[in-house]
Amino acid sequence: MAEDIFDAVSVGAGPRGSACALSAAAAGANVALIERGKYPGAKNVQGAVLYAKNLADIVPDFWKDPECPLERVITEQRYVITSGREDWMNVSFRGGHWKNPPNCFTIIRSRFDQWFAKKAQEKGAQLFSEVTISDVIRPNGVVRGVKTSEGEDLNAHCVVACDGVNSLIAQKLGVIDEWRMDEVAMGVKEVLALPKEKIEDRFSLDSTEGVTIELFGSITQGMVGYAFVYTNKDTLSVGVGAKLSELRKKMIKPYDLLDFVKTHPLVSRLIAGAKPVEYSGHLIPEGGFHSMPPLYGDGFLISGDAAQMVNPTHREGSNLAMTSGRLAGETVVESKKKNDFSRNALRLYEEKIKSTYIWSDLWDHRDVESNIEKDTSILEVYPRLLCETMYHHFTVDGRPKKGHKKETIMMFLKERGLLKMLQDAWRLRGAVG
Repeated sequence: MAEDIFDAVSVGAGPRGSACALSAAAAGANVALIERGKYPGAKNVQGAVLYAKNLADIVPDFWKDPECPLERVITEQRYVITSGREDWMNVSFRGGHWKNPPNCFTIIRSRFDQWFAKKAQEKGAQLFSEVTISDVIRPNGVVRGVKTSEGEDLNAHCVVACDGVNSLIAQKLGVIDEWRMDEVAMGVKEVLALPKEKIEDRFSLDSTEGVTIELFGSITQGMVGYAFVYTNKDTLSVGVGAKLSELRKKMIKPYDLLDFVKTHPLVSRLIAGAKPVEYSGHLIPEGGFHSMPPLYGDGFLISGDAAQMVNPTHREGSNLAMTSGRLAGETVVESKKKNDFSRNALRLYEEKIKSTYIWSDLWDHRDVESNIEKDTSILEVYPRLLCETMYHHFTVDGRPKKGHKKETIMMFLKERGLLKMLQDAWRLRGAVG
């Protein structure tokens, strides 16, 4: 292994790393895919929702592959706005046409990542598992591979950092330092076993359909974040995430927050009788556009979570990861053709990123969370006001409906005021776009 000279070393065999390795290897590049776990996915954590379009750009019609370990095709997505422990408002959309072509699936990362890495291997990528990177090889400031904790060198013309939010590669390159506590969130999740028939009955699904439920408002105890319940074949994924800065400020432990979510009346009914089979926690990049490090340099590229490529407003991460990984792989191929892996040649990667939805979405949502953090009371005030609005709308008490409407309007004006509501709407305009 030490004697090989690769066109690229893709560090991390998650969706972005395998996307990079597969795209590059399919076009003839000599690629090494490095995984520190016993197998791809052994150490990876996600909700997990997988978006079809972005994977189909790499593996066309992947959902038709009988070996692809998909759980359920998502045909319904729900937003639940919570106020206190007894009131909530449910906004749901069911898209029947999401079955063909599919929009997204739920997956179990430990199974999916192995399948995806295998696809990269089938195109010629070389997978090395249980390999820990200790440093980058950087003579004269130009990256020429990586050093392993086992004492071996992997020489390469380009190193692609696909190793997650706490990217060792990016840190060794000096392009990131320790993230601030307001630039990352802590997500905790449990996988709960529940018979397939009960899931389908409880969530009104057929044998292949799935539903995602995201909960906002009081369920995160006034912190920037959200909770979720995702349906798998015979398990449920239940989790919650909040910024580290918020958890520290409120002195709330992540697993206590998860227990709070699981005992919410809505969630507790959905998971009743389910048995815990897995617990995990991980950091989620939340800094977005303002925290993005340099994406390229002499002999290296930074991709996915390592580059803060997550859109928390739409809870999207895997799609940005796969797209950025694919573009990194394409850039490696172009550099190989030119025999040029300099900073100037690898600039193409950033140009590719800027031409996609990744750059546009991160820019459009760059200030949403910071705006909310300026006045986190809106996370509880507006859910309460919306629930009160529904209360007035549906209550029958013998009075004219115009009296209910007037009370609703006065309630908003008294609680928030017209000017304050206009200011809130302006600050949060990106949250619904």
